[in-house]
Amino acid sequence: MEESGDPGSLTKVVHLLVLSGAWGMQVWVTFVSGFLLFRGLPRHTFGLVQSKLFPFYFHISMSCAFVNLCILASQHTWAQLTFWETSQLCLLLLSLTLATINARWLEPHTTAAMWSLQKVEKERGLGGEVAGSHQGSDPYRQLREQDPMYSALRQIFFRYHGLSSICNLGCLLCNGLHLAGLALSLRSL
Repeated sequence: MEESGDPGSLTKVVHLLVLSGAWGMQVWVTFVSGFLLFRGLPRHTFGLVQSKLFPFYFHISMSCAFVNLCILASQHTWAQLTFWETSQLCLLLLSLTLATINARWLEPHTTAAMWSLQKVEKERGLGGEVAGSHQGSDPYRQLREQDPMYSALRQIFFRYHGLSSICNLGCLLCNGLHLAGLALSLRSL
C-alpha cells in the first residue's frame, strides 16, 4: 500500500516518461534536427518544414508541461510545500508558460513573418539555395540594402524568432533542471 501523500508507481512512471520524452524531444529539435535541416535543405524548403513541425512541437511541449505540472501539483499539500518542492513546481510552471507563449503567440507570428519574407525573396528569384552555398556577394544582403520593406520584415522575423528561441531554451533548461532534481532525489539507481 502506498504511503499517504506518496504518489503511486504508475503516477511516478507517467511523470518521468512525459518529462524525459519532452526533454529529449526538445534537445533533438533544438540542437540536432534544426541544424541538419538548415544545412541540407534549400532555404524555402527548410522554412516550409519548420512551419509544419514547430506548431506540433510547441503544442506537444505545452501539453507535456501541463501534464507534468498537474501530476506534481496534485501530489503535494500546498500549505506544507518545502523550498525544494516549490522550486520544482515553479520550474514546471515556467516551462508551461514559455511553451504556451511559443505555441500560441510567437510561432504564428514568426511563421507569418517568414511567409512575407519568402514572398519577396521568390519575386527576386531567391530561396532555392542551401544556406551558405552562394559564392561571391550575398544576394540577401543586397536585397536588404535595396528594399527597406524587406529589411523591416527581416527584423520582425528575427525578433519573433529570437524570442521564440529564448522561450524554447528556457523550456529546455526548466525541464533539464527538473530532471536533475528528480535524479538527485533518487535513493538508488
